[in-house]
Amino acid sequence: MAAAKPALRVPRGAEHAALLGIGAYRPSRVVPNSELVEAIDSSDEWIQQRSGIRSRRWATPEETVQMMGASAARAALEDAGVDAKQIDCVIVATVTHLVQTPALATMIAHELGTEQAAAFDISAACAGFCHGIALADGMVRAGSAGHVLVIGVERLSDITDLSDRGTAFIFADGAGAAVVGPSDVPGIGPVVWGSDGEQSELIKSRADWRDVLASPEPLMPHLVMQGNPVFRWASFAMAKIGQQALDEAGISADQLDCFVPHQANMRIVDALARSMKLPATVRIARDIAESGNTSAASVPLALARMKADGEARSGDTALFIAFGAGLAYAAQVVVVP
Repeated sequence: MAAAKPALRVPRGAEHAALLGIGAYRPSRVVPNSELVEAIDSSDEWIQQRSGIRSRRWATPEETVQMMGASAARAALEDAGVDAKQIDCVIVATVTHLVQTPALATMIAHELGTEQAAAFDISAACAGFCHGIALADGMVRAGSAGHVLVIGVERLSDITDLSDRGTAFIFADGAGAAVVGPSDVPGIGPVVWGSDGEQSELIKSRADWRDVLASPEPLMPHLVMQGNPVFRWASFAMAKIGQQALDEAGISADQLDCFVPHQANMRIVDALARSMKLPATVRIARDIAESGNTSAASVPLALARMKADGEARSGDTALFIAFGAGLAYAAQVVVVP
């Protein structure tokens, strides 16, 4: 009789995971609407009515994605009281690391002084940070990592067409980060995520790099977006995803303290709050007014501002919801660190 095969040994993870700290980096250059209006034949009033944006931050040449991501990560580590050597994995969500390989996460992990932490990038556009939080939550509870650093960082000014009236005023730069680690109580609710590839043409890069390089006059393949269909999809379809995330976490709207949606457009933020029938007691992130749409960085940047302004306090329940190119989306309820 053949000997029984030994059972694989599997790691024992933490019973629960939570956000332990949050950090942000905002580029030094403030760009008001007045700098953009001439090229798109527009006005400050029109931009504010359409998007709610008054100004945004654009990175200087020295403010690379690595520099911004590492700066936000250091702030998150300090907020969490966690040393870089305790980080077992670094996840970077970005679509603007314009080098095919190596992953930005590997370089940030080294710069921070982690002890050769696992490190990889994910590309889920504006939903990337929430995807990263879901992955980190699973790692900590499964035992494959004790502490995970999740970073969302973008330099969208590099891929924005400043003559495109539909997008020139929207996109911006910045970085946000969070440390995820073990907790005695649940701190991250079940993720509700998915994608709708049938509508992937609504937000996309204008050209394939192979076509760009074959052109006699290569130009950066900028982002393009069909604004009205995206607005309709995000305002209504994502409200259902947000409600599902509340249901999965066992939280009702009147038990929610903060709503931190992707800062895509102020009208979308307002429409989501109305569709979900959030009570007036729920404090809503409106970081887009001064930060613009920073894609994967927008949710952590918005939460960091709410904490700094006293609108979000440690122990509050907050609903994250993010959506973007793909069309990819993710939502989860978290406890504010």
